[in-house]
Amino acid sequence: MPIPRQPQIRYTLLAFSGLLLCGAGIEAAEGTPATVEFNRDIRPILSDKCFTCHGPDPANRKTALRFDTEAGARIDLGKGRFAIVPADPGKSEMFRRISSDNKAVRMPPAYLGHDKLSDREIELIRRWIEQGARWQAHWSFLPPKRPPLPEVRDPSWPRNPIDYFILARLEQEGLHPSPEADRTTLIRRVTLDLTGLPPTPAEVDAFLNDSSPQAYEKVVDRLLASPSYAERMAVRWLEAARYGDTNGYQTDGERDMWRWRDWVIDALHRNMPFDQFTIEQIAGDLLPNATLSQKIATGFHRNHRTSGEGGIVPEEFRVEYVADRVETTATVWLGLTLGCARCHDHKYDPIKQKDFYRVFAYFNNVPEKGLVFNFGNEEPYVKAPTEEQQSRLQELSHKVAEAEKKYAALQPKLARAQAAWERRMRKARHLDWSVSDGLILYYPLDGLPEEKIGGCEEVEGGQSGGDCRLPVEAGRIGRARRFDGQRFVEAGDVANFNFQDAFTLAAWISPSSPNGAIVSRTEDYFEGEGYGLYLIDGKVRLHIIRRWTDIGLRVETESPIELNRWQHVMATYDGHMKASGVSIYVDGKPQKLRVLFDELNYPLGAKDPFRIGAGGGPKYRYRGLIDDVRVYNIALSPEQAAVVPVLESVSEIAALPPAARSKPQADKLAFCFVDRFAPSDIRQARQELLERKKERQRFFDSIPTVMVMQESETPRDTFVLKRGAYDNPGQKVTPGVPSFLPPLREGWPNNRLGLARWLVDPSNPLTARVIVNRFWQMYFGGGLVKTVEDFGSQGEWPIHPELLDWLATEFVESGWNVKAMQKTIVMSTAYRQSSKVTPELLQKDPENRLLARGPRFRLPAEMIRDQALAVSGLLVEKVGGPPVKPYQPPGLWQELAGGKGYEPDHGEGLYRRSLYTYWRRTVAPPAMITFDAPNRETCVVRETRTNTPLQALDLMNDVTYVEASRRLAERMIKEGGRSPGERITYACRLVLARPPKPAESKVLLDVFDRFQANYRSDRQAAIQFLNQGESPRSKKLDSSELAAYASVASLILNLDEAVTKE
Repeated sequence: MPIPRQPQIRYTLLAFSGLLLCGAGIEAAEGTPATVEFNRDIRPILSDKCFTCHGPDPANRKTALRFDTEAGARIDLGKGRFAIVPADPGKSEMFRRISSDNKAVRMPPAYLGHDKLSDREIELIRRWIEQGARWQAHWSFLPPKRPPLPEVRDPSWPRNPIDYFILARLEQEGLHPSPEADRTTLIRRVTLDLTGLPPTPAEVDAFLNDSSPQAYEKVVDRLLASPSYAERMAVRWLEAARYGDTNGYQTDGERDMWRWRDWVIDALHRNMPFDQFTIEQIAGDLLPNATLSQKIATGFHRNHRTSGEGGIVPEEFRVEYVADRVETTATVWLGLTLGCARCHDHKYDPIKQKDFYRVFAYFNNVPEKGLVFNFGNEEPYVKAPTEEQQSRLQELSHKVAEAEKKYAALQPKLARAQAAWERRMRKARHLDWSVSDGLILYYPLDGLPEEKIGGCEEVEGGQSGGDCRLPVEAGRIGRARRFDGQRFVEAGDVANFNFQDAFTLAAWISPSSPNGAIVSRTEDYFEGEGYGLYLIDGKVRLHIIRRWTDIGLRVETESPIELNRWQHVMATYDGHMKASGVSIYVDGKPQKLRVLFDELNYPLGAKDPFRIGAGGGPKYRYRGLIDDVRVYNIALSPEQAAVVPVLESVSEIAALPPAARSKPQADKLAFCFVDRFAPSDIRQARQELLERKKERQRFFDSIPTVMVMQESETPRDTFVLKRGAYDNPGQKVTPGVPSFLPPLREGWPNNRLGLARWLVDPSNPLTARVIVNRFWQMYFGGGLVKTVEDFGSQGEWPIHPELLDWLATEFVESGWNVKAMQKTIVMSTAYRQSSKVTPELLQKDPENRLLARGPRFRLPAEMIRDQALAVSGLLVEKVGGPPVKPYQPPGLWQELAGGKGYEPDHGEGLYRRSLYTYWRRTVAPPAMITFDAPNRETCVVRETRTNTPLQALDLMNDVTYVEASRRLAERMIKEGGRSPGERITYACRLVLARPPKPAESKVLLDVFDRFQANYRSDRQAAIQFLNQGESPRSKKLDSSELAAYASVASLILNLDEAVTKE
C-alpha cells in the first residue's frame, strides 16, 4: 500500500549524472598503440568481422582461408598471393581488401551486413603486418604465468601486489590515484562488500577510535569470520548455479533444494578451498566413501529447470537438462560459451561440436527422466537432515532402541504367557481376530440393508430399470455379494486418499470375468481420474491416476489369477509417488510386478464416491463374487499382509500343534495374543515400541530431501546430436574435455570426478582466471575482463592482463583460499581509494576500468532490502533453513504461475535475509527483479545495474520499506536522543554510517517539521501510514510524531547514498 499523500516539499538532493558512452574505449582516446599486440588489438577485429566466413566453423567457412589459426591465414591463395605478408602490408591481400573503396573487392562484404572497417581498425591491421604480423594463441587458452611486479614511480602508494599493477597502468596513462576514502566511508564500503549488511554505529565507532596500524585489517578479519560473509558470498554463487525453489516452465511446481543452498553457505563460512568446493559440487558422489555432505553438494547440477508439463517428449527435455549442465559448467568455471557448439562448431572459438558432446557425456549418465514431478523432488535424491534434525533423529532412534530392548526383555515372559493362553484357547469357544492397525473401512458384504446399490435407476417409492438388489450368496467368510457387470455398491465420500497418502486395499474375490474394478474411488468413465484395485486380463492391477496419458501409477502382477475360485487380493501403497512403493499380494503372498507407468507427480482431483465393483466406466464393471472388503490408511507390512487372508480362527489355530501351523497362522495367533490378551506390561511395552517407531518414521518423513547427482548402473551412450536435436543422433562419442585445452591427467578416471579435478588442475588456463575475475567484479562493479561469462574470442581483452594472471596464480598457490583472496583485494590501496570523481577522470576513464578512484555503484537487490531490515531492527539473523515468503504485491502468482496464490509468511519469515526468499522462477520476487536480480532460469554470472523510476517507487511504497521506515523511526525516538536533531543524526549513522552535514541536517529537520504539522492535522493518515506491515507499532508513541519520523526515515533510506556503495 502506498504512503499516504505527503506535503509538497522541495528537497535539496545531490544528483550524480551517469554518462552513456559508445564506441571506442580508453585506447581510442589515445589513438593506436605504438606496438600492436595480436590478442589485444587484432584478434577482436578478426573475430567480429572475419570469423563468420573465415573462422573455426567449417560449415560456414567460404574458402580454405581462415583467420582463427596462423597456418590458415598463411596459405597460398594462388598466383603468388597471400593474405598476410609479414612486414609488407602492400603485398598483403588482406590489407588490400579491407582498405579498398571498391565494394565488389572490399572485405568484409557489404551483403553480409558488415560496415567497412574503421580507420582505426585498418591502421591497427596495417601496423601489425608492418611489425611482422606476429601471431599469438588466444590469451585465455595459455596458462597464466606469475608476472613480476612492475616498477612504479611512487613506491609508497602500493600496499600489496595488486597496487603495483594498478599504479603502473595509471602512471602509463598519465593518471593519478585518488586519496584514501575517509574511515567512515571505508568501513561502510567493506562491511557491505563482505557481509551485505551495513556496519552498526558501535562498529563504526570502534574503528574510528582504533588508531593502531592494524585497525582496518582487524575489521576485515572480523567480517570474514562472520556468518554474514558466507551469506553475502552465497548469493552470487546461487545465481550462477540457477538455484530456485521451483521447477520452472509452465507449472513451476515446488521443489526442495534449500539444503544444497545451506551446504554452500556452510562451505563458504568454513572457507572450503575452491578446488574442493568445485570437486564436491561436480562429483562429490564419486569420491571414495562419499559422505552425505558431499552427496548434497552435487545438488549444484540438479538446480536446472525441469518440466512436468503434459504432452512433452521426455527425452527431448532430458537432453535439455544435460545440455544445461554443460553450458553452466562452461560458464561458471571456464568462462566459455560452450553452448554455441551444440548445433555446429563454434563460429569464433576453437570449440568443435564434438567437444560439446564429449563434455555432455560426463553428465549424461544420471538416472533421471525428462518428464518429472510437478511438485517435489525427482530421483535421484537423498534425505538431508539439518544438524538439529540429525540430532533429533538420533534421539528418536535411541528411544526406539530402548523400547526394543525393553520389549525384548519381556519376550521370555511373553512366550510363557502365550503358551498358557494357547492351552486355554483349545477349550475356549470360537474366537477370531484380524489386523486392525489403520483399518478405516470394513465391508463384510453380508447383504445388510444400509448397503447402497448403484448402477440402476431409483425413483420415489421404489426402483425402476431393474432389480437394484445384488444377490447374496455363500461367501468366503459368511455371505458375499454377486456382481453382474452392471450394479455395484456405492460407499460414499470415504477413503479420500491422495497421491502422497499411504493406503491398503484388500478383498476376497471369485471373479467370473478377467476384467473389472474390485474397489475404486475413480471417475466413472474410461481412464478416469482416481485410484482403484482392478482385474485387467486376469492380472491384479493398482491404478493411481491423475491423467491417464502422462500422470499416474499403473502396476500389475506378472501372472493372472484364476477365475471362479476364491482368492484374497491386496495392494499396498506407501505414499512416496513411486511404483517401487507398491506391493500386491495374492492369498498373502507377494507377487512379481510389472510397472506399466510410473509418473505420479500431481495431486488427485477426483471426488467420485468410493465404489465396490465399479470404477472407470461400464467397461470396468465387475462380474463375480466379492467378500470382506477392507481399507487401511497405512501400507500394511508383508507380515500383516500375510495374516489378513488367514481364514482359520484364533481358536482353530490354537488347537493345532505348533509344528503344524503355517507361518501366517502362527503370526496371526501371536498378533492376536499381543494385541488383546498379553499381560498389560507386555501390551504396554509393545504399544510404546510401535509409537516410538511411528514417531521416528513421522519425523523421518518430515526431513527434507535434496536432488543429487548419481551414476546409472548401465552407462548411457552419447552421440553428437545433429543440429542439437535430441532425435537426430550422429557420431557416437566418449567423455572428454575440449580438445584445444590440456587433457585429463593420466590415471584420473574419465568421469565427472576426473572432469572436476581437471577443472581445478593448475594446468587448466581458465578456471582460476575466471573465478578471480568474478571476485573482482563483486568489489569493483565489473571484472578485469568485463565479459565475465566469455573469455573466448568474442570476449573483452583484460584491462589489466598481468594483474589478472597474478591474481589467478596467487589463488592457486594459496591452496585456492577464497577468504585470503577476498582479503587481498579489500586490503589493497586501490580498493580503499575515495570514489569521488573529477572531470578529468570522467573524460579519460568514465567506467573506472583503470581504477584511478574507488568503486561506487548501486547496491545489489538483496543488499538494499537487507540494509533496510538491519537498520530498522527487523532483521532476523538466522542462518539457513527453508525458504521464506516475505511481503509481495498480491495477484502476481495468480497471473503468471498457474493460478496458485501467494501467501506471505508471518513472524520472522517476513524479516529474514533476502538470500532465503522463496524463489519462484516464473514469478521471481519482484523486489529483487526490480533491482536487476536474475530470474535464475539459467546460469547468470555478470552483474547488471539499471536505474529506473520503478525502483524509486518500490523503495517509497513497498510495505517492506514502509514498515522498515516506521521501525527505524521507533529506534530514532527510543535510542537516538531527546531532540529531533539527535534522532535524525542517529538515523543517518544507522543508514549512512555518518552523521549528516549541517546543510543536510537543516533540510531533514525542516522536512520533519512539515511532516509533523501535516500529520497533526490528519491523524487518520498518520495511523494509516503506521499500520503498514505485520510488526506491531508502539502505541506509547504519539502517532503524529512517529509518522513524521517514519517519513524522514523513508527519505533517508531513499537517498542515493543509502542505496549506493560509496
